[in-house]
Amino acid sequence: MLLRTTRQLRLGRDSLRSWFSAKAGWLCGLAAGVVIASCSGDGPGTSPSSIEPPSRVLVVTHTEGFRHSSIPIAEATITDLGRRANLFSTTFCRTAADVATMLTPSGLAGIDAIVFANTTGSLPIRDLPAVLNWIADGHGFAGMHSASDTYHDAPAYIDMLGNEFRTHGDQAAVDAIVETPSHPASSPLGQRFHVFDEIYKFTAPNRGTVTMLLSLDRHPLDGLPEAGQPGDLPLAWAKDYGRGRVFYTALGHREDVWQNALYQQHILGGIRWVLRR
Repeated sequence: MLLRTTRQLRLGRDSLRSWFSAKAGWLCGLAAGVVIASCSGDGPGTSPSSIEPPSRVLVVTHTEGFRHSSIPIAEATITDLGRRANLFSTTFCRTAADVATMLTPSGLAGIDAIVFANTTGSLPIRDLPAVLNWIADGHGFAGMHSASDTYHDAPAYIDMLGNEFRTHGDQAAVDAIVETPSHPASSPLGQRFHVFDEIYKFTAPNRGTVTMLLSLDRHPLDGLPEAGQPGDLPLAWAKDYGRGRVFYTALGHREDVWQNALYQQHILGGIRWVLRR
């Protein structure tokens, strides 16, 4: 009798072990299924397919006038900013032949934004109105420094950009006022951005026609007659152009400005904004 009871207890324990093992296997399978489902392409925002691919930016550095020594650093900086942010890839337009073939409706196929990095003079674009229409159709344009010293003979380009370079004095240190801290091009800069650079003066006031990002409330100590006097000087702005977007900064003459981490965030934010990213 005792032997039979012992055998029954052992059989009972074995049955319980089998039951728990079966349940544990089922629960592990269920958990694995949940993990697989959560990592599958149907999960919101986690799959590689849901990550937006980098935009394509055409960087134009051809010059027909003065050529800045900072252009090689500008090219390297823009490329690095796009790569590190996984925001955009760059293609370069460096020669007159490049301009003639790349700045055309067919050459801009697949491009999301154009960057004029210290261009000067009237570039040999075969059909400038077509390029301006391309921007107005919902693409982006970003210009640095002497992009405003480009196409003085094309009012339509100046209208797209938002102003035209007139003159500059000696390089000077300024404390630029950050006027729109919520904008991605100015949000990293704090209330003021201290920089030593060549400070442009423009042909006309443009406050009210653009979103002012950086400005000065007095003329820089640059050796010009109005140096140190109160004034309203635009330095950087953003604007809509048709269904497209335009960002411009007057800063970027000097090599060390391009190497300045705050300036880099300034232009990265501007490019990001024109790309709507």
